[in-house]
Parts: sequence; structure tokens; C-alpha cells
Amino acid sequence: MRLRELVEGSAAVAETSSRKAKVARLAACLRALAPGEIALGVAALSGASHERLGIGPAALGAAASTPAAAMPSLELGELARVLAELGALAGRGSSGERASRLGALFARATAEEQRFLAHWLGGGLRQGAALGLVAEAVAQASGATGEAVRRALAVRGDLGVVAHAALTEGPAALDRFRLELFRPLLPMLAQPAADAAAAVAELGEAALEWKLDGARVQVHKDGEVVRIFTRRLNEVGSALPELIEAARRIPARSAVLDGEAIALRADGRPEPFQVTMRRFGRRLDVARLRQELPLSTFFFDCLHLEGDDLIARPTSERFAALAGAVPEALRVPRLVTADPEAAEAFLDVALAAGHEGLMAKSLVAPYDAGGRGGAWKKIKVAHTLDLVVLAAEWGSGRRRGWLSNLHLGARDPASGGFVMLGKTFKGLTDALLDWQTRELLTREIGRDEATVYVRPELVIEVALSGVQTSPHYPAGLALRFARVRRYRPDKRSEDADTLDAVRALHVG
Repeated sequence: MRLRELVEGSAAVAETSSRKAKVARLAACLRALAPGEIALGVAALSGASHERLGIGPAALGAAASTPAAAMPSLELGELARVLAELGALAGRGSSGERASRLGALFARATAEEQRFLAHWLGGGLRQGAALGLVAEAVAQASGATGEAVRRALAVRGDLGVVAHAALTEGPAALDRFRLELFRPLLPMLAQPAADAAAAVAELGEAALEWKLDGARVQVHKDGEVVRIFTRRLNEVGSALPELIEAARRIPARSAVLDGEAIALRADGRPEPFQVTMRRFGRRLDVARLRQELPLSTFFFDCLHLEGDDLIARPTSERFAALAGAVPEALRVPRLVTADPEAAEAFLDVALAAGHEGLMAKSLVAPYDAGGRGGAWKKIKVAHTLDLVVLAAEWGSGRRRGWLSNLHLGARDPASGGFVMLGKTFKGLTDALLDWQTRELLTREIGRDEATVYVRPELVIEVALSGVQTSPHYPAGLALRFARVRRYRPDKRSEDADTLDAVRALHVG
């Protein structure tokens, strides 16, 4: 397939408002791809970024200014080859070589293709076809069920690989995607609940757990070999030796455990989230940091045990496996109840211990890797949402020179994009203003006199008093008294709260 056909398909998807029509158009594009083009086609159609290419904004801007070709001739196979070569360049002189090759690539593209490539490679391609929609299109194009594609994606984590198997071998090929030791799964996520009583009323008898304000970790163990992954599927075990040692002490020979790593004070109360996160991503001075800021691990789910995959089993069975394999001191405190009063009392205990709330979990649900269904509920005293920064306005007065007033958006599963819900500049310290200005400018995709528009990559947790009706924003909803609590570097934009979560807080 020529790049021109993919660009035309992308444009058609962007112009379509109907989810059903978007999926159908995407499926048609996928069917037309040759086997060697599928991975690249899926990445381009979903707007997946190419972070490993080492292409900075300056190099991309220079390439995009290259005189365009008069006629389309660039094939997807050639594009895939060039991008692979760019990603492999390293060492002295690689930046200049990369810029030269990128310019030659853009010279082969028409003006329309250049615009597409610039937006895609720069991470600013917004065509309303996020990963979930493309996954539905893979199902439609291959004849597989949506559930089969989602399950394969959850355990493989790469839609290009899943799509290649489904489209070239048929739906049965998806059955071979199973949980593998040392290949992390996407984490199961939760929806907000108004309070503990409401969560129990909706779920019936449920497991209530302390909601720890730590860093999500997934631990894979096979004998003495232990690897630790973050919620973004990055391996971090070398920076967290005490977690490795704790996992090795667990009697089970093979296991995959879901839990939280958290820094605790001498009295057992938690340190702030930002303090815990100091231990992640650090490769130097690990021994010193461990001494100054030791981490504790608490597990709440068991996804694999002694050769058996448990993700399809009911929660109650997974919890029984966890209790049999992991000592109580390494498990999150839990209460199983259907009593609203007992649930509220358990919440009071969690809050008194310094934690931020509770999780409420259905006892019959499977582990929905990567999903944010209704089987898990998060309960906090203050309403909070994880939103994405879409833009920021330059500050004035003492904030002059900093990007200050943030434009915040929620994820819209129907369109695959993000919908703005309001702005806030509250809760930003000088240090945070300085940091966010640098980070946002590296993600800039455009600006006007007062505002810098950015790739929607940074997730930020905001506290708010509620959500109200508003004619000023596309969804008809606006945040009430939003205040920044913290950035969430452990979360991707795909993990941000959806419009449905926002509507659940709507006060009218």
C-alpha cells in the first residue's frame, strides 16, 4: 500500500463522527494492508508515537520544511524500513545522519503526506482513532470477537503484533496469546464511586481494600529470577532491590503479583506520592537511596501461580491464591462485606492510617487487564480525576515566563480523543511551574498569542468539588473549583479518566 492511501483513510476517519463508521473505515484500511505493513499501519492509524526514533522537534521541523514531491510514490514498506533504520542509529554522528535520512524521507512525500508524517512522528496526530477503536477495527477486519482482540492485547501489550496474527492467520491465532512470565500485562483499572456505601450497594458483597497512595507494581517471579514492572510496563527492578528481595522470600516458585510499592515513615504512615516516586527510574546511588527512602510492597492480586494463569478466574479465587502464596504482612488490608456501615467503618480505619481511601472489588469478576470496567471502584474522601493537559496559557505577574493556566481534558472513548472540561492554575508551586513549563514546551504542537497547545501525554490528578453543566465546553460539562494535586508520571494518557467518570460526578 502507498502512504497516500493510508493518509486518505486517516482523513476519512477524522471526518467521521460516528463510532461505528470510524471502525468500519479503519477495518477497510486494515484489510488492504500487506502482512509486512500491518504493524506500521496500526501504529499510524492509532496515532501511536515513535519515541524510540530519537527525532526531536527541531529535526522534525526541518524535515517537514523539505520541498514536497509532486506525485505520491512512498510505499508503506519503504516507510517502515526507513523508520526502523532511524531507530537503530546510535553513536557519534548519528544525530546528523538521522536528520539527513529524515529529510530524504520527507522529500519523497507529497505535501499532504508530509503533514501526516509530521503530526504522527511528532505525536500530534489526532484523528479520533485511539487504540480502542483500532482494536475494534482489527476485530471487524479479521472476523475475531472484540473480546478476543482485547484479551490478546492485554497480555501482549502490542496491538501491531496482535493485529498481524489476527489478520494473517485468522481469529484462532489470538488463542495463543497468553500470560507469559516476564511479559507484563496492562493493569486493571477502577472507576470512581461516590462513597463506600454506594460501592457496596452496586457490587453487593465485595472486597474492600485500603487504597495506598503508592506506585503500582507488577512482580514476575520464577525461582530466584524476579522482575518488576510499572503500570506503564517499564522494568524497574534494578532501582528497587528491596522489592526483589521481598519477592524472593515468597515461597511460591512462579507467580505474577499485582500490588503497590510505597514509602512509609517510621510510624507506618505513608509518605506523599511524590516521595515514593523518587525511587523510580533512578539507576545511580541506588544503595544510598534505599537507605534514605526504603520502600515497602503490598500485594492485592495474584494473576499467575505455580504454572496456572488466574486472570480469567473470579476475584475470590485469585484472592484465595494470593492468601495461600503471600504472607499477610505483604498483603493489602482487606475486608469482605456487603454491609454499608462496615464499609464506612473500614474506610475510617484506612483514613486514620494515613491512606487516601478504599478500593471496592467485585468477588466474581475476572482480571480485566487494561480495562476500566465497573468491577473495581475507587473511593476517596475528596473527588479527584486523572485528566490530560491539552494546553497551557502563559502566566502574568510573578508567573510571567511560566506556562500556568492548564487546559484539562478527559478521554472520550466514543471519538478516541480528549474533551476539554476546564482550566486551573491552582495548586501549582514555583518548582512545579518551572518543571511543567519545560515539559509542556517539549510537547508543543502549536501556539497562539497566549496559549501553547501540546500533545496530550501528561496526566495530572486534580481535586475538585464536583462537575457542573456548562455551555462553554464541548461535552456540556465543566470542573468545579479544580485544583492540581500532582502530576502522574506513572500513567499514560490512555489511563486518564473518561467522560463517563466525569459524568458520575455531575451535580447538575
